[in-house]
Amino acid sequence: MEQYIIKGGNPLVGEVEIGGAKNAALAILAAAIMTDETVTIDNLPDVNDINVLLEAISGIGAEVDRIDRHTVRINGSNIENFDIEYDYIKKIRASYYLLGALLGKYKRAEVALPGGCNIGSRPIDQHLKGFRALGAYVDIEHGKIIAEAERLIGKHIYFDVVSVGATINVMMAASMAEGLTILENVAKEPHVVDVANFLNSMGANIRGAGTDVIKIRGVSRLHKTDYSIIPDQIEAGTFMFAAAATRGDVTVMNVIPKHLEATIAKLVEIGCEVEEFDDAVRVVSKGDLHNTQVKTLPYPGFPTDMQPQIGVTLALCKGTSTITESIFENRFKYLSELARMGANVKVEGNAATIEGVDKFSGARVSAPDLRAGAALVIAGMAADGITIVDDIVYIQRGYERFEEKLRSLGAVIERVSTEREIQKFKLKVG
Repeated sequence: MEQYIIKGGNPLVGEVEIGGAKNAALAILAAAIMTDETVTIDNLPDVNDINVLLEAISGIGAEVDRIDRHTVRINGSNIENFDIEYDYIKKIRASYYLLGALLGKYKRAEVALPGGCNIGSRPIDQHLKGFRALGAYVDIEHGKIIAEAERLIGKHIYFDVVSVGATINVMMAASMAEGLTILENVAKEPHVVDVANFLNSMGANIRGAGTDVIKIRGVSRLHKTDYSIIPDQIEAGTFMFAAAATRGDVTVMNVIPKHLEATIAKLVEIGCEVEEFDDAVRVVSKGDLHNTQVKTLPYPGFPTDMQPQIGVTLALCKGTSTITESIFENRFKYLSELARMGANVKVEGNAATIEGVDKFSGARVSAPDLRAGAALVIAGMAADGITIVDDIVYIQRGYERFEEKLRSLGAVIERVSTEREIQKFKLKVG
């Protein structure tokens, strides 16, 4: 099992290039099979989740040609198998986007019930509600979702809760339904807009993505396209909070500052200086930082995927902060690990109270999920002494060359897999 070993105490300083948005890329790769023509996608992040989904797409008969680390060519004309195996789904939840893509194009899909990060239940009832509204027969048999239809007919669909996954999945299916589909109470996240833009570049007719109402006029076929994925706002935010927690000065490059507004607002509230450019944001953290209150909300609110990163930062801020997690119920698991490093935290239900401490001390901790794992790495960089983070397979699911990028900013971090390598690191850094 691989681990990160970190010697803390160095402020992060410099520039870091942000990759393509993982959450946009996963849905866009699924949507790429909806045409029989060849689609080229670039600015792909080279992370485990993407590689697993490409295997799943190849496994159903699509031609997948990896041109380079960040570019792929996909041709879905030879798909004959509509059954996505559990092996792929248990590794990444986002394989369920193949439901909407296959149902839209072929009017049939079978996908195993999803897995992914262990951050609480993420029901897919809204996905199924949407597919049924479009006229599909949907059932769950032997751990699989089976969806099929003779034809899909546009419908007015109101989602009971705001769901990114359901918005994207139903939007994909509806783009090849007959007539007009109106989706209300939809997710407005940047990656929802990116998927809509991608589908439109293939000839879909989708209007209103990024607002409360999406209108989709179905088309009978989609065509080839070349498309570049938006930058990853969560990767960017992770480096921004790493700058704050380590009292550093970091410029994140290749970002869309508009997508980072909620993150920027909280950094300013706790006392960081933030400078925005056309495609970059600089975060400078000097002197004492102070407490604030955070509540996670759907976009444009503060993202649940940034909650562990701000939690680690607030644990080093003066005063008492509170975090209310309104999206996922298991998202505070990292706080018990953080307490091993000296954080003063208390969790009650979906709220955490964090009393700021002067410093963390290095310890051995375990990453409970993707974003929490990245947050514990931030804690290790801000701590006195040496921190070992176990279970970093979670982190590799969503961050490309994470330790390399951190080292380029001055972090002392290595990926290790044996006790001997750990001892070697300790001797090297003294």
